[in-house]
Amino acid sequence: MTSRDLLIDAFGRIPDLVHGVIDGMTPDQLTYRLDSEANSIAWLVWHLSRIADDHVADVSGLPQVWTSAGWAQRWGLPFDPAETGYGHTAVQVAEVTGEAEMLRGYFDAVHEATIRFVRTVTDSDLDRIVDERWDPPVTLGTRLVSVVGHNFEQAAQAAYVRGILERKEHHSTR
Repeated sequence: MTSRDLLIDAFGRIPDLVHGVIDGMTPDQLTYRLDSEANSIAWLVWHLSRIADDHVADVSGLPQVWTSAGWAQRWGLPFDPAETGYGHTAVQVAEVTGEAEMLRGYFDAVHEATIRFVRTVTDSDLDRIVDERWDPPVTLGTRLVSVVGHNFEQAAQAAYVRGILERKEHHSTR
């Protein structure tokens, strides 16, 4: 197995997690928040997609799917198109709508762009410095692993929220 194969496998596990969280959910369920400061499933999936899109576009030199494929315009969020959700307030989290088709469509488009790029990566590429703002500077390999880790973390949080919501709804119908 090559490094590229390992990265493709890691990124390839994320769609099942994301789809499993959002499929079959209503807009109200997708925007449900455990409390007024918590992140919704919609925000978590949008955010993980935005981070992957932003970071992979940066290291690949390609434009972000968010802007180049018209997702920012279609979504119509009241944020600057460069926003990824990092540091969002509770009010901003509430602005991300819960349309499963939009969430899935954007996530899938980002995932496809990510896999296309990762298929071009060689082992020697992984040592390329992509961000000198850190000490030590960030390599391509580190950035890609960071994106995978972030996606797993956000998808797990979204699955947790879904589980609590389903339990709450199940108990309220008794």
